[in-house]
Amino acid sequence: MFARRILVVEDEKTLASNIRKSLQKLGYSVPETTDSGEEAIKKVAEINPNLVLIDICLTGEIDGEQTADIIQNHFHVPVLYLTENFEYTRLHKKRASEPFSYINKPFLERDLYIAVEMALYKHQIEKRLQEEKQRLVAIINSMGCAVVVTYTNGCIQMMNPIAETLTGWKQDEAFGKDLVEVVSLVNKNVEETIKNLATHAIEAGEVLNLPENCTLIARDGTEIPIGDNVAPIRDHNGNITGAVLIFQEITKRKQTEAQLLRNAFYDGLTALPNRVLFLDRLKQAIERSKRRNDYYFAVLFLDLDGFKEINDRFGHTMGDDFLVEIARRLESCLRSGDTVARFGGDEFTVLLEDIKDVTDATNVAKRIQDALRIPLSLNGHPVSTTASIGIALSFNHYEEPATLLRDADIAMYRAKQQGKATYAIFG
Repeated sequence: MFARRILVVEDEKTLASNIRKSLQKLGYSVPETTDSGEEAIKKVAEINPNLVLIDICLTGEIDGEQTADIIQNHFHVPVLYLTENFEYTRLHKKRASEPFSYINKPFLERDLYIAVEMALYKHQIEKRLQEEKQRLVAIINSMGCAVVVTYTNGCIQMMNPIAETLTGWKQDEAFGKDLVEVVSLVNKNVEETIKNLATHAIEAGEVLNLPENCTLIARDGTEIPIGDNVAPIRDHNGNITGAVLIFQEITKRKQTEAQLLRNAFYDGLTALPNRVLFLDRLKQAIERSKRRNDYYFAVLFLDLDGFKEINDRFGHTMGDDFLVEIARRLESCLRSGDTVARFGGDEFTVLLEDIKDVTDATNVAKRIQDALRIPLSLNGHPVSTTASIGIALSFNHYEEPATLLRDADIAMYRAKQQGKATYAIFG
């Protein structure tokens, strides 16, 4: 094992020699002694010592304190100050408060040994802590999501590059600011600003998820959907020392969810509600009619007359275009609160909510027939159609959507048997 190298910087030559001998006797290597700050800096660069023992009262262009700063900041070598009792008060307050940073002259070899060992040990611990901190920072900066760390008061301690990019704030600008000033969040479900999540997590002492529809308002006003959570940070004793907010942009996820929702509840061709969504709305209407004696609704079941011939004549692509146009015309015949759905093929259903009597339903049926008769152009050819429409009314006090649809379907077939282009009411 190599003896640890110590550079002695002392302008009293006799004292410097005695210190060197004491250190060597204690098992340290003292390759050099010097009496000036300028020379000390050169020697540190040359011999790369493990420790510099330096007189705080060095004179010259660079004094003891300046020399120590350069050695510690540029070479990262620990420094142990040599001081007289009366010199102690000259030390910078920060230096004076640092444990094991100085030794008073005169001293015994035992005191010198303890001071040197403690200074070396302290440096070793600080180096490990610094390396660990750098490693943690590197990990946080390498994460694929935004990370913001706060103190216990909810003010920002650090943030990684992704957090800087999403918020529009640089870490040095955000440092010490309240979290809500930099990470401005809005709950879009209720259009309310979200208060400091860090303090909420600290007070609750547990991980808190961001609201389902959480939006980050960036510094330039851009709205970014985000998701994830905020958690309290605990030390090895379990004491909360701050909070960490982790979030990521979920624009693509939201788009995917919206598309999945559309695929599940809307027809891919016409963009109308599909069978699943229509049945759900019909079930809600049935439940509403049970709670309100004055609430009535009707269901219209439509089957286009002659659609097969149109398909055979113009082809499936033109047939699809025809269905899309029919869907738009059906929508134009209804109120905003009503629902028209495509059940499949050339079958459509309509839910008319909050009607007064059967006349409201028959008037819509007539309006639909009039709209369908208006020709549209398919490959340069004017084409029009009609529909057979079956009507079922809620006056019959239905319990299940399937039963009501069955009756509307039965009425539709009656309309077809009557010569098409008309409507029939079940009952």
